Amino acid sequence: MNSRGQQLKAIDRLLTIMDELREQCPWDKKQTFESLRHLTIEETYELSDAILDRNLKEIKNELGDLLLHIAFYSKLGSEEKTFDIADVANSISEKLIHRHPHIYGDVQVQDEEEVKKNWEALKLKEGKKSVLEGVPKGLPALVKAQRIQDKAAGVGFDWEQPDQVWEKVQEELAEFNTEIKKGSLKNREAEFGDLLFSMINYARFLKINPDTALEQTNQKFTKRFQYLEAKAKEMGKTLEQMTLTEMNLYWEEAKKEN
Repeated sequence: MNSRGQQLKAIDRLLTIMDELREQCPWDKKQTFESLRHLTIEETYELSDAILDRNLKEIKNELGDLLLHIAFYSKLGSEEKTFDIADVANSISEKLIHRHPHIYGDVQVQDEEEVKKNWEALKLKEGKKSVLEGVPKGLPALVKAQRIQDKAAGVGFDWEQPDQVWEKVQEELAEFNTEIKKGSLKNREAEFGDLLFSMINYARFLKINPDTALEQTNQKFTKRFQYLEAKAKEMGKTLEQMTLTEMNLYWEEAKKEN
């Protein structure tokens, strides 16, 4: 592994390259905060894919792409004379010190849950009007639900036992079934949302990340479906030309491989 000096030298090299690109590259010259935004989101998802695949080489590469974006935004900030990379680093360092009084102060904590509660309480003291303010509006709904529940639990608004949450899931499922039989589409949608929200909450109690779990299932289904497509091609057929019996047969084969 690289020494601290080598690490700092590497960051300095990146900042120097960023300066040169901003001065000399036609594409880099044109970029703004707004034009980079969607690219940053894309890079974040690519990092997420690499993490789910546990591909350490790709994790390193995708972290590099994100680090470039941080350097780029910092360069833009320095051009507008509002902030630079040092301000970015100092800002997060000061925040970490302030929000870890059990490390940098005299506060005593018992466990991880107490750390999380202190964290949310400190954010409110910093001027936030709501614990939920820190949940980005643009998050995918499933991830947003998870973050909302985490933050509410961080200030003590939570169930006491997993069994209570499971009872809530069953209650929401019954309400959803009722609306399926007699309700409007709008009511079904509302009850389905409540059911999903309660399932995400239950997953939290079981230490399951629902977004990760769902993505793993997405990938599993994709591999099995592509196996079906490959078998259809071997038979000289399209999927539409295969019988449901044939599909089920190869689906079971795919399950054994994936």
